[in-house]
Amino acid sequence: MATDPRVDAYIDKAEPFAQPILRHVRALVHSALPEAEEAIKWGMPHFTVGGKNVVGMAAFRAHAAVMIHGEDDSAEGMGTLGKIGALGDLPPDENLAARFRAAADAFASGKASTRAAKPKPEIAMPDDFGSALEAAPQARAFFGTLAPSYRREYLEWILEAKRPETRAKRIATAVEWLGEGKKRNWKYAGC
Repeated sequence: MATDPRVDAYIDKAEPFAQPILRHVRALVHSALPEAEEAIKWGMPHFTVGGKNVVGMAAFRAHAAVMIHGEDDSAEGMGTLGKIGALGDLPPDENLAARFRAAADAFASGKASTRAAKPKPEIAMPDDFGSALEAAPQARAFFGTLAPSYRREYLEWILEAKRPETRAKRIATAVEWLGEGKKRNWKYAGC
């Protein structure tokens, strides 16, 4: 079983209730998929087969999660299995191992379900933000180079402000960050 020390560190940092869940899922993945390799993706342990993400797991303050890529993940909470608070919340090992193998087989055969994301409607530029960008040519130029998803992050952040003072502060911050060539969530880029 090829293990990644970063996965060990992730499990060791998890809440005490989550550690046995994560260790159990890890062992079960390696038992069901001996060819699986470990990686950290999106800050969480994942198990890949042939370079494809097959299973992921995560720990939060009050629950853990398991993601079986290619399966419906509409359960309550993150992941395919919903919120997991104890080992007993997991399906039987045989069932889970079969699901892991089925996901790996689906990716290997090219039959894995891939959900095509529906394009989100364009968000209109708010007048106050547009005026602020016009007054800052460097920020406006950088904003124009951003992919639509990155522009959306800034626009949603500004539009979500409930008070005018908060909105004005967010606009000022956005113009500053854009002027420095920063995306909205630049603080988390190295996570």
